[in-house]
Amino acid sequence: MDAPNQGLPGNMTDVPVDTPASGDGVSMLSEAETEELKSELTKVEDEIATLRQVLVAKERHAAEIKRKLGLTPFTELKQNLSKSWQDVQASNAYKKTQATLSTAGNKTTSAISSVGSALSRTLGEIKSHPFSQSFRESPTFKSFEESVGNLKAKVIGNENNSKGGYHTPTASSPSAEEKLPQDSAPF
Repeated sequence: MDAPNQGLPGNMTDVPVDTPASGDGVSMLSEAETEELKSELTKVEDEIATLRQVLVAKERHAAEIKRKLGLTPFTELKQNLSKSWQDVQASNAYKKTQATLSTAGNKTTSAISSVGSALSRTLGEIKSHPFSQSFRESPTFKSFEESVGNLKAKVIGNENNSKGGYHTPTASSPSAEEKLPQDSAPF
C-alpha cells in the first residue's frame, strides 16, 4: 500500500495511534527487568525449538508405525470417507429423504402399473370390435401395442424382480410375451 490509511473507512483515518513515551517501550522497564525478560524469552524460544524437534520425531514415528500397519494416506482417506458416509446415513435428514423417495418410487410404480392396465383394457376393447381388424394390422397400431407391451413388461418385471420373479426383458433377450406369465390382458 502506498499510504498507511489507504483502504480504511473515512472516519478511521483521523484515529490517533498509541505509542510508548520513548518510542521503543523499553525505557519503562528497569535494567534488571529487561535482563530477566530477555532471559525468559531465550528459555521460551529454546523450549519451542525443543518441542518442534520432539513433534517432528513423533510425526516420523507415527508415519513409520502407519507404514508397518499398511496404512497409506489413501486408506486413511477411504476410512474417513466411509465414516463420513455412515454419519450421513445415520442422520435424520438422510432417513427422511430416503423414506420420502421410497414412498415416491412406490407411488410412481403403482401409477405406471395402473396406466398400463388401463391401456391394456382399452386396447383389448379395440381388438374386440369387428371393425378393428384392419386397424389392428396397421403398422402404427402394432408399434403402439408393442410399446405398451414393453412398458407393461418393464413394470411387471420390476415388481417381480423385487419379489424374485421375472426379469425385465432387454433388446437382446426373448420377447416380453415369452418371459411374462400369461394373464387375461391382451399382451
